[in-house]
Amino acid sequence: MARLVMKFGGTSVADIDRIRNVAHHVRREVEAGHEVAVVVSAMSGKTNELVGWCRAAAPLHDAREYDAVVASGEQVTSGLLAITLEGIGINARSWQGWQLPILTSNAHGSARILDINGAELIKRFKERKEVAVISGFQGVHKDTGRITTLGRGGSDTSAVAIAAAIQADRCDIYTDVDGVYTTDPRVVPRARRMDRIAFEEMLEFASLGAKVLQVRSVELGMLHKVKIFVRSSFDKPEDIDPHGTPPGTLICDEEDIVEQQTVTGIAFSKDEAQISVRHVPDKPGVAAAIFGPLAEASINVDMIVQNVSADGATTDLTFTVPSADFQRSVDVLNKSKAAIGFDHIDGSIDVAKVSVIGIGMRSHAGVAADAFKALAGRGVNIRAITTSEIKFSVLIDAAYTELAVRTLHSLYGLDK
Repeated sequence: MARLVMKFGGTSVADIDRIRNVAHHVRREVEAGHEVAVVVSAMSGKTNELVGWCRAAAPLHDAREYDAVVASGEQVTSGLLAITLEGIGINARSWQGWQLPILTSNAHGSARILDINGAELIKRFKERKEVAVISGFQGVHKDTGRITTLGRGGSDTSAVAIAAAIQADRCDIYTDVDGVYTTDPRVVPRARRMDRIAFEEMLEFASLGAKVLQVRSVELGMLHKVKIFVRSSFDKPEDIDPHGTPPGTLICDEEDIVEQQTVTGIAFSKDEAQISVRHVPDKPGVAAAIFGPLAEASINVDMIVQNVSADGATTDLTFTVPSADFQRSVDVLNKSKAAIGFDHIDGSIDVAKVSVIGIGMRSHAGVAADAFKALAGRGVNIRAITTSEIKFSVLIDAAYTELAVRTLHSLYGLDK
């Protein structure tokens, strides 16, 4: 017998038929003798609808009331799934974030989980054999008693945090894909589903454009040693052996992976914009003058390249931001032009970031050099480069994204 957390996203609970399918997945695990907590998202499209209502009511709405509205989507799903489970003979009850409680910070719309009390869930597992159906994406701020939400994708974070709180053996993330692939199969049809991937690698994948899991959920899994299994909710419940290894991808510690490739996969993001601040005074403090105002505006800066000053007087500084923040970034910098002292700003939103990821890169030299040579051979120009211990990223023209991904995927033998 194991203790499991099962998380189902919006497409998995999109309508009553899909919720019935989820209920059969849950019954399979319960009948196998497992203790089960289920975390659910709002039905597909409902959160967008609720957000739209808030904006229509008042463009500048109270963030606390916004959370009260958008958290209701998960509440509906959890109640419907509990009703459906009871209808097929499974003892179940729904829980809202404030009922457990899931305690969070007071940052409405993007709160962070501080603590979860899992004692009542564990007690009910033992005494009532009861399935807990929990509304994801939400919690409560202890001091104010107000409902909070965790940001988009927050149900993943809820699930992993609950798994840690109840000491679950595994957290299964059911989604519309059957695991984590070496890259996007829509770009590289021969991309392979990985059986296992290390937390550190998945963290890079999640932060570099892969949409399978929210970054914070991977961080929590790594911190609390919660094994996460990414699997498909569209597999037929009756075709899965609850005592066997389920189909999907296990996200685990590095030491749990027996044989590790040098490169695990290729991630990419077209949600990038490049900004070049030209003829900046080459003196101490100028970087702070540029990036300080951007940080104050909550704009995330990624790749940074500073040209060597030829005359010792001025230099150019290039960096990337999310494409949605491009115009806002330019406006922020122009407001600080007098303090920074730059000549002018160049920019482009027609760029993409392609990243090569693998913990095996720690012990292998020349991995990046091989990539640069291969891309040059295909006529792909590199605008900027950043590196870390287990990944490197290149910024290229967006038109060459698919070509670059396919080239690198083949270079490292990931399609074999």
